[in-house]
Amino acid sequence: MQGSLGEKIWEMWKYTSTKGTLHHLEKQLCAVEKAQVKGFVSQKMVPQMGTFIGVYLPCMQNILGVILFLRLTWIVGTAGILESLAIVSMCCVCTLLTAISMSAIATNGVVPAGGSYYMISRSLGPEFGGAVGLCFYLGTTFAGSLYILGTIEILLMYIVPFDTMKVLDENDMRLYGTCCLFLMALVVFVGVKYVNKLALVFLSCVALSIMATYAGAAKTLIEPPAFNVCMLGNRSLKNEKFDKCEKTELVTSLFCDLNSTCDFFEANNMSEIVAIPGLLSNVIKENLWSNYDDANVIIQKKTFPKMPKVKAGSKDQFYVINDITTYFTLLVGIYFPSVTGIMAGSNRSGDLRDAQRSIPVGTILAILTTSFLYISFVFLFGACIEGVVLRDKFGFSVKTMPVIGVLAWPSPWVIVIGSFFSCCGAGLQSLTGAPRLLQAIARDGIIPFLQVFGHGKRNGEPTWALLLTVGICEIGILIASLDKVAPILSMFFLMCYLFVNLACAVQTLLRTPNWRPRFKFYHWTLSFLGMSLCLSLMFICSWYYAIGAILIAGCIYKYIEYRGAVKEWGDGIRGLSLNAARYALIRLEEAPLHTKNWRPQLLVLCKLNSDLKVKHPHLLSFTSQLKAGKGLTIVGSVLEGTYMTRKADATAGEQNMKAAMAAERTKGFSHVIVSSSLRDGFSILIQSAGLGGMKHNAVLMAWPSGWKQARDSLAQRNFIETVRETTEAHQALLVAKNIDRFPDNHERLKEGAIDVWWIVHDGGLLMLLPFLLMQHKVWRKCKMRIFTVAQLDDNSIQMKKDLQVFLYQLRLDAEVEVVEMHDSDISAFTYERTLKMEQRSQMLKEMHLSRTEREREAQLIHDRNTASHFATNDKAAGATPEHVHMTWTKDKLLNERNKHREGMAVKDMFNMKPEWENLNQSNVRRMHTAVKLNEVVKKKSKDSQLVLLNMPGPPRNKKGDENYMEFLEVLMEGLDRVLLVRGGGREVITIYS
Repeated sequence: MQGSLGEKIWEMWKYTSTKGTLHHLEKQLCAVEKAQVKGFVSQKMVPQMGTFIGVYLPCMQNILGVILFLRLTWIVGTAGILESLAIVSMCCVCTLLTAISMSAIATNGVVPAGGSYYMISRSLGPEFGGAVGLCFYLGTTFAGSLYILGTIEILLMYIVPFDTMKVLDENDMRLYGTCCLFLMALVVFVGVKYVNKLALVFLSCVALSIMATYAGAAKTLIEPPAFNVCMLGNRSLKNEKFDKCEKTELVTSLFCDLNSTCDFFEANNMSEIVAIPGLLSNVIKENLWSNYDDANVIIQKKTFPKMPKVKAGSKDQFYVINDITTYFTLLVGIYFPSVTGIMAGSNRSGDLRDAQRSIPVGTILAILTTSFLYISFVFLFGACIEGVVLRDKFGFSVKTMPVIGVLAWPSPWVIVIGSFFSCCGAGLQSLTGAPRLLQAIARDGIIPFLQVFGHGKRNGEPTWALLLTVGICEIGILIASLDKVAPILSMFFLMCYLFVNLACAVQTLLRTPNWRPRFKFYHWTLSFLGMSLCLSLMFICSWYYAIGAILIAGCIYKYIEYRGAVKEWGDGIRGLSLNAARYALIRLEEAPLHTKNWRPQLLVLCKLNSDLKVKHPHLLSFTSQLKAGKGLTIVGSVLEGTYMTRKADATAGEQNMKAAMAAERTKGFSHVIVSSSLRDGFSILIQSAGLGGMKHNAVLMAWPSGWKQARDSLAQRNFIETVRETTEAHQALLVAKNIDRFPDNHERLKEGAIDVWWIVHDGGLLMLLPFLLMQHKVWRKCKMRIFTVAQLDDNSIQMKKDLQVFLYQLRLDAEVEVVEMHDSDISAFTYERTLKMEQRSQMLKEMHLSRTEREREAQLIHDRNTASHFATNDKAAGATPEHVHMTWTKDKLLNERNKHREGMAVKDMFNMKPEWENLNQSNVRRMHTAVKLNEVVKKKSKDSQLVLLNMPGPPRNKKGDENYMEFLEVLMEGLDRVLLVRGGGREVITIYS
């Protein structure tokens, strides 16, 4: 088919090339497309179903079921009419709001197999979709357990009862439930077509049972059913052992042979009350209010003289007993499964004639219909049936028949048979739908360990998924209690419904261009209300089950996030992330960054070799060690040429860079640009990398080790120009020498030190970097040592004390050592000179400040240094000085008093850029200083793991480039691992919290 389509297109292309028109091509392409679609449809015809058959009836069949026939009367009797209406209303409103959200999603495009899983995964992404899809799968599987347990309860209690005087034994439920499960699984395995054919039969049974119930309620207006309940005093009795409710010899022997009951038997009379008084009676007043009891409490009639609750003993076997402790939240969890099943229509969207119309109409109509049925049944049960009979869960007081069956007309067996086939049909539907849902998740490939369940028989039937479903379903059957299984599946369904509402709310609020549902009667507030109601119902039903379901979904989410396949489905979470990122970037630009929030945002300048691979992978390792996944990291590189000719190389280089970042565990962004020259390319990266408030403030690069090979080498020029540009941009610069000898992320340095040679103050970056490195497991066991250089006329002891105090205030643990050097011209290193410790101390004493004020003034002086640096550069450029953020501000009067004195002192400590280009005695002296300092560093730091050095400023013009490079080379000679650091001209560390 594809070949013929290609040939026809080629013929049409030749035709249009001769005719010179596109109109004929458009016409013929449309004709070919129609022919192809027609041929495809003729090959594979799909049954086209309407709203009633395809959506309404499946939803009705899945919603009406076991809870309606076996537990609703008991819920009404226990909770009372008012609280039962509250339970029914909450659950029905929850499903209605979810159906509205689901309709909006389902009509926003085609929904294939998978139903809710497909909708959530394509709306919220694979992580949410997989987590909620598995929760929905578990809910559907446990629903199968619920229906099978209901089938066995009907079978053993009402059809072929073993013992009509007691509740079913749990082991009997497990044995017969397991047999029933394997029988149903065999039917599903043999052929799903039989299940689908029987679906209408089972739904007919449900419809007949409902009609019989309404007919029975109407008949009570004429003649109530002839069912009486035998009472002993105010206690309800199991009357299976005797026909007459009188103190006959037989009845007396039954009670008085049991010593614990004879006293009460003799003190009270036996009487009969009508089980179904009818709509015209006043029984509705008695049934308005709740009757919660503890487990093993004898059920008593309220209208008799009130008596204390009595716990049933082992010999009180003839009384009707409350089998479990009841309370409102328990009943919510038991009832909620009766409103699930609203996804049945969306699961069949591929078989619908017009899915975008049928799904909303059919689903919402089914919910409204079933809601009306449930609410009307609550009123009918409360208005027709005696309270003690309603609270008789298993119908022991009415000859062991279902209580709803006593109300039905013409016979209770209509309810028994109808409910039996209803439970069988619902169980088969669950065992049919759950494996297909699991198969859809497995075939998406988002969860690797589930891929085996994507396979099946040749016809596509999910055999392996069916086996897993049967295994999980068996767990529910081993619980052996319908009342205990119901809250479990309630959790999973509520979790699914919660995320359907969330998906609709997110898509609506984001207003993505693709969000164009044909169903218009939705709003994000309705979705949010539905989501809140689902979450509330989860914790109302059972807070520990709710936490368990959330943990399961969370674990699946994290597993898919770390191990799952990468999928891009255009989901709403990605759109939400983009909106949040945009909002955050705008907020970041509103106010400049404070010193306390400063962290290195790195632009890493990488080189690519001839194979377009990263030349120095350890540069990425060092980046991850320095960042520890925090802050911004941009890894950039430049290819020389034109974008038109090297676009493919740029793409390949970026992919290789991403692979290297993943291998070195570097989290960040990568970018490869093509430029006419490497210098221009790196300049563009330094100027334009980042976005808004997320821009780099530091540049990391490797030392150009081969610059000596050619005196006029390109590497030398590029390096110095990079230093100039970072200085002009007020960005910090980190240059790593011997980067290939740096440890990778798999190494662990067991001992050693990180040595900081603090020649001049650079805003605290030299002190901050070792602290950040030692947060990583590679450098964690290293210690930090700080060396500062003093001249002979300095007070070395006082300098050491002041520096130790300063480090203590900075909360940094480091050893301090002051190194004295003769004839040192340290000012050759940088623009500024560090304020001598003794001069600063003397200045603070002259200002007569307190100890606290001295500490704050020390920080203020550092910030003023930063301001002076900005002012010097901006003054040269004709710009106004940039505002510097102080971590503390003195009183205005004190500032004015000391402004002139302090300004002069700081000014004296600053020098302009060194004249590297003049080959005079000053230059020789600088080189001599470098040699002497290098000797001291090698002597003191020969065993250190890393040495950090101040990096002097670059020459003002290109004549001094070679002298500058020689100076740095001499300074680092003989050192194994060196990191040259040049501050960005602002304070990056503070003593304040």
